[in-house]
Amino acid sequence: MSGLNLWYWRQMAIWSQILKRPALASDYWQRIIDARPNDAKSLVALALLKCAGADKTEAIALLSRALQADPNNAGFWFNQGFLQQEQGLHEPALHSFEQAITLDPKLDRAWYGKGLSLIKLQRLSEAEAALKRNTDLQPMSPYGWYQLAHLYHRQGLTERTAKMIRTVSGFEPKVAEQLQRETGVDIGYRGPGRQ
Repeated sequence: MSGLNLWYWRQMAIWSQILKRPALASDYWQRIIDARPNDAKSLVALALLKCAGADKTEAIALLSRALQADPNNAGFWFNQGFLQQEQGLHEPALHSFEQAITLDPKLDRAWYGKGLSLIKLQRLSEAEAALKRNTDLQPMSPYGWYQLAHLYHRQGLTERTAKMIRTVSGFEPKVAEQLQRETGVDIGYRGPGRQ
């Protein structure tokens, strides 16, 4: 297979995705993979298309192949963990997130994913530590704070829940209001301009 053919197929796959033609994009990515079975980036591209098409099991298999070809890519490990988590496979997801974190300790979304899987596995103190690390790395993102608030609320730690809501109210008022409604912990915050 010539390099020119592979370049053409890659361009066609990318443009097919841009033009929202996933079946055609999948076909071109598959052609590249057939010609180069260890092309990690093409494996991941096809995996993401399979995931969008609701074929998560095949997407996980493709990501596993990509990781065999490139085991030092933190993003690949994160993607695999995310898909495993969506399938309810929390132990394997935890392993994937930990691999991603080992390769890139500042990968905030891997810390977040780890926290969510730990919650599902009822390992709450470990989940708290992972979510706190996520908020350290991404302090202006409400997701980690939101999960911490719910984690504390489930444990009956009202003051810690209130602290999380107050923190979020400083940069995501709608999320703070939602947390107040969901937890029943009222910090008196009603958002800008509300009584």
